[in-house]
Amino acid sequence: MAKKAKKTYTQISTRDKAVLVAEWLRDKKGQEVEVIDVAGVCPIAEAIVLATATSQRHAKGLASHVLDRTAEENFEYLGMEGQQEGEWILVDLNDVLVHVFSGDRRDLVDLEGLWSEGERLKLPRNREADAAHDD
Repeated sequence: MAKKAKKTYTQISTRDKAVLVAEWLRDKKGQEVEVIDVAGVCPIAEAIVLATATSQRHAKGLASHVLDRTAEENFEYLGMEGQQEGEWILVDLNDVLVHVFSGDRRDLVDLEGLWSEGERLKLPRNREADAAHDD
């Protein structure tokens, strides 16, 4: 019986991947999007991306968008939790964990506080926000 070939994924630095995922979330109107580098601090990931949605439906849409773009970019995807409820959705991209919250769930969970030792990465300026200020 032939061995199944191991799938190869797009090679990109964790930081670049996390920033790219953050951009995907901002493109779909994710709010308070933040990236925290937790390499050396967190045993299960190297970066965490956080976003707040305006509703549970919006949270589900944001998570689905990340999943779609992950497939397009050929990034490794390990699983998703919380999609049914839409209050706190976790998308596991192996080295990057994406957390999408709706309602006050983000404040209750306080991942920013939990990973306060991590480095907050500066995101590129939001093009749409810049365009709104130019009007």
